[in-house]
Amino acid sequence: MQEAFIGGWCRQPSFSVEVLAPLHDLNLRFLDLLGTHAADWRTCAALGLPEDASQRLAPMTASQRAAAAHCPYALFDLRFCDEAHWNARLRGTAQWRVQDEGPDEDTANFVRLALFYAWHVATTTRYAAQLLLGMSERTAVAFRGATLNFLPTLVASETANLSARFLNCGAYWSALVNAAVRRDEHQLRKVQLFGLQLVAAALLP
Repeated sequence: MQEAFIGGWCRQPSFSVEVLAPLHDLNLRFLDLLGTHAADWRTCAALGLPEDASQRLAPMTASQRAAAAHCPYALFDLRFCDEAHWNARLRGTAQWRVQDEGPDEDTANFVRLALFYAWHVATTTRYAAQLLLGMSERTAVAFRGATLNFLPTLVASETANLSARFLNCGAYWSALVNAAVRRDEHQLRKVQLFGLQLVAAALLP
């Protein structure tokens, strides 16, 4: 069933250059953010990246990170699978949580871009938000109902929810980083397909 799902996914018209190119850029920005904070164990723990993968990200070259980022799905997450959270946030009914200190500028800028991308794919394509970001249909509908001007108000609070994708599978991240460091295109392809299976498993009932 998963193989059929993945095969159909790859043929979806929503997987256009216009949708995937900015996703690859966001993935790269996320890896750069992880690499920048590799020495900050509290930040890395909050983002959910396994320690071995986090340590190997810092010395990676730009081309190695770009290779790892070239996945047909997001490597980052903002609780997109949490319907209740986004239903409340996008309707303005969630309680605001006061933070001890504001997010660093790089993280805030990334979350701002990720939120705009999520809104864009939810409002312009039928299935991309679910397939690329792991949203449920209800969350995608909630994003479609939000206005573009409302998104900046979410940045400060949503930085606390930024994490690496596939938190329950450290083996994925270790394999992705190792393949990119070795410039092993065949292994990279296998890891990226493994990621598709993880996404499919999360979407299937």
